Formats: sequence, structure tokens, C-alpha cells
Amino acid sequence: MSPSSELQLPTNLSALKEMLPAPPLPIGSYVAVTRVDNLLYTSGVLPMKDGQVAYTGAIGTWGVDAEYGKQAAQLCVLNALSLINHELNGQLERVKRIVKVTGFVSSTASFYDQPAVMNGASDFLVGHFGEAGKHVRSAVGVSSLPRNASVEVELVVEIEP
Repeated sequence: MSPSSELQLPTNLSALKEMLPAPPLPIGSYVAVTRVDNLLYTSGVLPMKDGQVAYTGAIGTWGVDAEYGKQAAQLCVLNALSLINHELNGQLERVKRIVKVTGFVSSTASFYDQPAVMNGASDFLVGHFGEAGKHVRSAVGVSSLPRNASVEVELVVEIEP
């Protein structure tokens, strides 16, 4: 599928909440979000749009560059925030801070810029949550991802009680 136009960073929480799609359903035998004390952990989230993977293929192949991957990472984060919002019964404002982002980037053996791809996710989070959006992160290159997705993202967030 071809990518949609680049996501715009919202200027406030209500704008972000309006952007959230329906939470994606798990595609296997697992839960999408789990809570441990004041932390929420998402499962790996794909760049889904309207029930389909919107960004496919390995980054580094012809026509699939780091910018394409950044857009995929942004969509993954938007879907992950949708899961978190759902888990918090629509109270996304309870997110205290983003703790960790783990990104898996389907990429060719000669592509070495996975961190640039994951900047799409990080910039989106910092752009919305400010200082609370700054997080630790891993950006891992892999040979393939479920449903031929270009990127998969996991979040760990701290929430207010």
C-alpha cells in the first residue's frame, strides 16, 4: 500500500484524542496492553489503518526509504496510544510520561539507519508530550515483521493512579 500523507503533530491532548483510530485488535494469542502497577506495556503494534497494514516492505529496498519508515513508525505510535487510551477508558491525560519505546524495523542487510526511522515515533511523542515524551529507546533491524509490516513499535508508559 502507498503511505498516507505524513501525520501532523497535534498541539494539545484533545487534538491527539481526535486523531486516534479504533484500537487495533491482537492478531494472535496475546493481549494488546497489560498493566503492572503504574506502568502500561503495549504489545508490538503495526502500522495499521482501516484494518490493513499501511506500510509494508523492508526499509532500504527500492522506493522504501527512511522517510517512509518514519511515517510507519508514527502510525504505529498513534495505534499504540489508541490502545493506551482504550485501556484508560478514554483518559489519555493519565499518561504521566513515556518511559520506553522499542522499535523493530524491517530492513535490508545494507540499511543501517534504523534510529532515523524510529525518530518518527520519538519525534511524535516528544512533539505531543513535551518533556514527558522523552524516553529511552531501542531501534532494532530485523529481516521481516508480521504481515510484511515495515515497522513494529512497543511502548511502556507511566500513568497517574
